[in-house]
Amino acid sequence: MGKKYDVVALGEILIDFTPCGESEVGQSLFEQNPGGAPANVLTALSKFDRKTAFIGKVGKDMHGRFLKEVLAENEISTEGLVEDETVFTTLAFVGLSDTGERSFSFARKPGADTCLRLDELKSELIFESKVFHIGSLSLTAEPVKSTTLKALEIARNAGSVISYDPNYRAPLWETKEDAIREMRSVLSFVDVMKLSDEETELLTGIKEPEGTAKKLIEQGVKIVAVTLGADGTLIATKEGSTYVPAYKVNVVDTTGAGDSFWGGFLHKLLEADKSLEEISLEEAKEFAKFGNAVASLCVEKRGAIPAMPTLEEVMKRL
Repeated sequence: MGKKYDVVALGEILIDFTPCGESEVGQSLFEQNPGGAPANVLTALSKFDRKTAFIGKVGKDMHGRFLKEVLAENEISTEGLVEDETVFTTLAFVGLSDTGERSFSFARKPGADTCLRLDELKSELIFESKVFHIGSLSLTAEPVKSTTLKALEIARNAGSVISYDPNYRAPLWETKEDAIREMRSVLSFVDVMKLSDEETELLTGIKEPEGTAKKLIEQGVKIVAVTLGADGTLIATKEGSTYVPAYKVNVVDTTGAGDSFWGGFLHKLLEADKSLEEISLEEAKEFAKFGNAVASLCVEKRGAIPAMPTLEEVMKRL
């Protein structure tokens, strides 16, 4: 019998307050956008009719209620979402440069996402997932770090494909050394992985994408994608690596770009319905091309979750 869910993700869901012009008296205005990398990935997948579920925690407050509604609207199961009245939903304030690049300030000391306890983990969701996805923000603090590590053990025992997207946000770590240690600590679990060119050195000690991908493959990761912004994506398997060009578009906001890429990639991986060992570099390249198309549409709009494209929109761009 098949598993109930295509992808289950554990991690942060939060509010991205994104710049939205100025008021009449010249004060900055911010737009309330739902975000958080794992939730972004699931939203991209749900747009392609994939069965998804989210595991995480929000505060029992106006922002938490809003995020739960957003997940439900996007047909993402909230069975694993915990609402906690003792902590506040995590907030991120996003600064955007003229080119659409972002900087972040977080209200997360603690934020609800860091407070998911082991006894609150709905492990049956993980048992029922073909792919189990995590980021690295759930490794920044306890108790969610221990919960994440236990979830990875459950996923491995359940035979799920384990997907990882390390997401370096300097303000959320005590030191860079802590980030490097914790972000690398889960690599032994990982089957497929996406990282950006900002994270290559942190994960492997090697700056350039080819060297990073080669080292991660040698460490046991089956497929590696290194996203390079306007330069596209480096994709790697045991056969080697190749570049997949990006689509030329008018960038409005890069929030969620990497997540939308990875949602598209995982959709094609599931569609192939093969063991990871059977997937050729050429096939992985096609998955990445699809992911690049998804990301190119996402960056043309503001926000992350609201910007995720439909399958029909992606097919038109390919």
